[in-house]
Amino acid sequence: MVATPAQKLSLEEFLQLPETKPASEYINGGIDQKPMPQGKHSTIQGELVTTVNSVVKPKKIALAFPELRCTFGGRSIVFDIAVFAWNRIPVDEKGNIANAFKTYPDWTIEIISPEQSITKPTKNILHCLNHGTSLGWLIIPEEFNIIIYLQNQQPIYL
Repeated sequence: MVATPAQKLSLEEFLQLPETKPASEYINGGIDQKPMPQGKHSTIQGELVTTVNSVVKPKKIALAFPELRCTFGGRSIVFDIAVFAWNRIPVDEKGNIANAFKTYPDWTIEIISPEQSITKPTKNILHCLNHGTSLGWLIIPEEFNIIIYLQNQQPIYL
């Protein structure tokens, strides 16, 4: 079941739907499917997760997750990379990492796929910053650019 603009779903209804490939996101009552990652996107994503985790995981500072669904602030977003401070990683009743993350990441990284607009990922990063996220990166591989978003600051363009 996919919601049309005239047919809105609740967040709870969306979360009951089966996962899609590529992932679908819930924003403002509608469902939007992410683009299928391609070579550059996948390479950057894999290298960044490995690199970030090689630095922060051994010291239990944080943990980077690829393609993780986070549900908060009325949205359910699947981030290319979501980084959580160690003490904020959701756990289940046994103390293991939870399956459902019902909170915002501390750092979110979105990687633009070819022919993808930067508008939706930028809106997702801004949504995160408005709900507690400290840092957002928007990586544009085709232009070799990164836009860095910090809470209550102007973006930084590299």
